[in-house]
Amino acid sequence: MSTRLSIFPLPGAVLFPGLQLPLHIFEPRYRSLIGDSLVRDRKIAMIQPQEAIEGSPLFSVGCVGHIGEIEAMDDGRYNLILEGKSRFRLIRELDVATPFRQVEGEMIDDDENETLSYAQRGGFEIEARKFADRQGYSVDWDSVERLDDQSLINGVSQIAPFDSASKQALLEAENLSARCELLVQLMQFFGRRDGGEEIMTLQ
Repeated sequence: MSTRLSIFPLPGAVLFPGLQLPLHIFEPRYRSLIGDSLVRDRKIAMIQPQEAIEGSPLFSVGCVGHIGEIEAMDDGRYNLILEGKSRFRLIRELDVATPFRQVEGEMIDDDENETLSYAQRGGFEIEARKFADRQGYSVDWDSVERLDDQSLINGVSQIAPFDSASKQALLEAENLSARCELLVQLMQFFGRRDGGEEIMTLQ
């Protein structure tokens, strides 16, 4: 079943179900978006534009988020935490009079109870440790090991230092297992470069 969604098309910002995304809202049209959302259902949809230009076509999958914590400043800006609820598939963009863009989307019914096999989870953690070492990241691995599979794979997918196209591919992955496999491939790909080289992308 399709639904109307008010969108925040932000390049490089990808939200996954179950995760949080901090946002600073300052543009008038997006302040209007937040104000409209607050008097309705506190939901906005994050989706990446295909290019960082005004009115760019959108990618095919985004994520609906619920506004949790919010701070309204005297000058009209907002600081907020958006909580990821459900992926959606873009059907079409709507012709609207609002300053913010709206689309028709169809919710994607992800399996919230999906888990990885022991071998897949173990293989991912090994590759993640290699990637973190190559990048010079300091990671609390004891805390990582306590995360459930969904929080681990979606969390790394959201914060990993990959290009926009790679993050979009992770968001569009069919299920958790496929996302994990792609994440391993991306860590291997991006981890090959030496520190002095340009970052490679998949675009």
